[in-house]
Amino acid sequence: MTAAHPGPMPALYLSHGAPPLVDDELWTGQLAGWSAALPHPRAILVISAHWESAPLMLGATDTGVPLTYDFTGFAERYYRTEYRSPGAPELAARVAALMPDAEPVAHLPRRGLDHGAYVPLTVMYPDADVPVLQMSLPTLDPTRLLEIGRRLRPLRDDGVLIIGSGFTTHGLPFLTDPSPRAAAPTWSQEFDLWAGEALARGAVDELAAYADHAPGMPYAHPTAEHFAPLFVTLGAATDPEAPPEQLIDGYWMGLAKRSFQVA
Repeated sequence: MTAAHPGPMPALYLSHGAPPLVDDELWTGQLAGWSAALPHPRAILVISAHWESAPLMLGATDTGVPLTYDFTGFAERYYRTEYRSPGAPELAARVAALMPDAEPVAHLPRRGLDHGAYVPLTVMYPDADVPVLQMSLPTLDPTRLLEIGRRLRPLRDDGVLIIGSGFTTHGLPFLTDPSPRAAAPTWSQEFDLWAGEALARGAVDELAAYADHAPGMPYAHPTAEHFAPLFVTLGAATDPEAPPEQLIDGYWMGLAKRSFQVA
């Protein structure tokens, strides 16, 4: 965290997708354009759907720790991807200091970035010149995640880009057509439109109650980990109930890739 101070950063929620999304020209163009419009961050903190671990854990802080290829069944070239971003030990210490005693923090120094973190970063910051730290999801409870986000909020004033990385719908077991341009199932469309409308109203309480009240459930999220990072992002907002700027929508493999940033 030694670069020039760029001023306050927004916090993002990205629908990150599987490794082949890097071959999708629309998605990569949207992500690259988004990052180009942001101030250059001093460091990046990523909370990915693909690391659930309690207590709250912080990943590798040394430069050059290998990536975590946490997927199977893809072409060999996806297992050769490298992203040698600088380590962020100062950011790790700051995150730990911001957590209350009731939220203990542990460290896993050999845990490299997983695909929920590095896939979008290879598009947004391809030079790998920004220190990156990954943090686990210690819970899937929206209320607790909102509070964790609130605790992380001061990092934004120090030029840290906070990214919650998930997917707005993630009903993989219920997809009948896994091709990238597949039509979105009804349950994916219904949940996505509901989420977009709730975000536009700043209806955080409604979003937090998605499991019981959102249309398209439980098909849109048979498990909760891909929606959970959204609540860290909202918690990190200056005003969590202010409507975020929704910058990406549409579908990939029928799954909703709605993504947004908060001020």
